[in-house]
Amino acid sequence: MAQDSGLFIYGIVPSDVEPTPDAEGVGSPPGEVSAVRHGELAALVSEVVLEEPLGRPADLTAYERLLDGTAEVAPVLPVRFGTVVTGEDAVADLLDAHQDRFAAALDEFEGRVQYTVRGRFDEQEFIGELLAASRDAAALAEQVRGRPEGQSREQRIRLGEMISQSVELRRESENRELIDAVGRYAVADAARAPSHEMDAVHVAFLVAEEDEDEFIGAVEDFAEQRRELIRMRLIGPLAPYDFVSAHQLVE
Repeated sequence: MAQDSGLFIYGIVPSDVEPTPDAEGVGSPPGEVSAVRHGELAALVSEVVLEEPLGRPADLTAYERLLDGTAEVAPVLPVRFGTVVTGEDAVADLLDAHQDRFAAALDEFEGRVQYTVRGRFDEQEFIGELLAASRDAAALAEQVRGRPEGQSREQRIRLGEMISQSVELRRESENRELIDAVGRYAVADAARAPSHEMDAVHVAFLVAEEDEDEFIGAVEDFAEQRRELIRMRLIGPLAPYDFVSAHQLVE
């Protein structure tokens, strides 16, 4: 390995896991992914130039693609994005120092993958429902309709606050209802912070392989019941980012 390079670590896997020949890592051009083995464990790594900044969207995509693809065939403990060490000896030291914890976690996540359910309110539909249900909101909307912003600033602020509060309350309710509806098909769940002001649901689920079909069907039923109001997405299978990472086990 060149003096000015290091090893980017993607995740920890059982020692018998082999990267596919076409696996691509971070960097430009993409690094070749290999496995550094130590005892019953291995780390998926690729060489990176230390002076080259990491964090481009393409790098994050490569990181997630490798981990998610691995999770479909073997348990994997994600390592925090951007973790770079000096060489194979440093990787071996990491695996040796935490071998028991890593091995136990890999056993626990054998045959389990993450799915993330995201939904966003249709803004027009949501506000229409709010105005129909709240006389105060409807009155404020009528006061600002057709008036210049400067003349209705206070009313616009109050209406915006009402909409925001209503979204937050409805989001909490929808997250709970989603967990109630599909949680029986999941091993664990973790509500995630909203990434957009109109987010309706955002929950990660850890699902056993034998329950995937039932889980997906339950999510589809949940989404169908709300299709006029919420645009839903089911993302997965993924590596278990929200449930375990190598860093959580060593910190």
